[in-house]
Amino acid sequence: MKTKTILSALAVLAGSYGTAMAQVPSGAVRIGVLNDQSGTYSDIGGMGSVIAARMAAEDFGGKVLGVPIEILFADAQNKTDISAAKAREWFDVNKVDMITDLAASNVGLAVMKLGKEKNKVVINTGSASSQITGEDCNDRTVHWVYNTYALATGTGNAVLKQGGDTWFFITVDYAFGQALEKDTTNVVLAGGGKVLGSVKHPFNSPDFSSFILQAQGSKAKVIGLANAGSDAINALKAARDFGATKNQNIVGLLSFISDVHSLGLEYAQGMQLTEAFYWDMNDETRAWSKRFYEKHKRMPTMVQAGTYSAVNHYLKAVQAAGTSATDPVMAKMRSMPVNDFFAKNASIREDGQLMHDMYLFKVKTPAESKGPWDYYNVVSTIPAKEAFLPLSESKCSLVKK
Repeated sequence: MKTKTILSALAVLAGSYGTAMAQVPSGAVRIGVLNDQSGTYSDIGGMGSVIAARMAAEDFGGKVLGVPIEILFADAQNKTDISAAKAREWFDVNKVDMITDLAASNVGLAVMKLGKEKNKVVINTGSASSQITGEDCNDRTVHWVYNTYALATGTGNAVLKQGGDTWFFITVDYAFGQALEKDTTNVVLAGGGKVLGSVKHPFNSPDFSSFILQAQGSKAKVIGLANAGSDAINALKAARDFGATKNQNIVGLLSFISDVHSLGLEYAQGMQLTEAFYWDMNDETRAWSKRFYEKHKRMPTMVQAGTYSAVNHYLKAVQAAGTSATDPVMAKMRSMPVNDFFAKNASIREDGQLMHDMYLFKVKTPAESKGPWDYYNVVSTIPAKEAFLPLSESKCSLVKK
């Protein structure tokens, strides 16, 4: 009798294993976090994004469809060739099902093309270029957190309304910076403003003195920083040191809470910025962010919070599809709404853009701040349909017109 019971139990286990292998042939659902682990953008995503992805896997119970959820990570070094080689290795050798974060736009654009080639899911939470859902869009890529159009619309329009109608750009010289300058220029010109000039700087620049002097010489009311991470921090510090802030408005077109933390409120106070997330907006954002803080000892950026949201939605889609196969998973991702602490009533548009609200924030003064990481006042909510490019203007080949 015992032998029969044992054999029956083994048969059930074998059947379950066989079902799981049919649903997930590789034996695990593998997610790769590819981002900047050591350089200019490491505070924006870095190990914080890895922690966020792991939290999503843990909150899912560590398994989906009866197989383990595995989180891989690697340093992209913000280099296209290194990123593409790692993504190819993950897809071909490690059988990774989805790659996320991707930090720099050159990295994001390269990996999403490879994802299309390999029929794998790419959820871009880290890079910004509006090309990702524009002329370079594909049906295997989702752009989750923000893009240069949304940043330009939020911050650019706010500054214009306050009288900032002449601009000079200090722009990082690669796809992201170029897209951010272009999108902000369009906003400025549409609002009746003028662009008096721009200067390009190399990625990861330690010295911004010459660029700030050129911006001061332009006499523009606004110096727009079309860069991010340590580049934005160094530029803001140089602007303060050279006295540019006395007569000109310095605008960080892509700034993160990690930048404000690094600068300190004395430097950053009064700065306006557009983000998709702030840890202290409501009970849900506070609860998740405090959990994240316990693991990372820093409050999350919008990229890190967005990475959790993206991984969580992906796993829900795998569960709902009953397989890790890309086509049914993508279909489920597109059909299922996103309702979590990061985004409410959000959905994936046909061009791959996650449609969610954005927010215009103003950095508090030291006197206004009640404690560590209490940095932002909410100025306004920018509805999704206003934050992101209308489909009627899209260059994405997936959009039916």
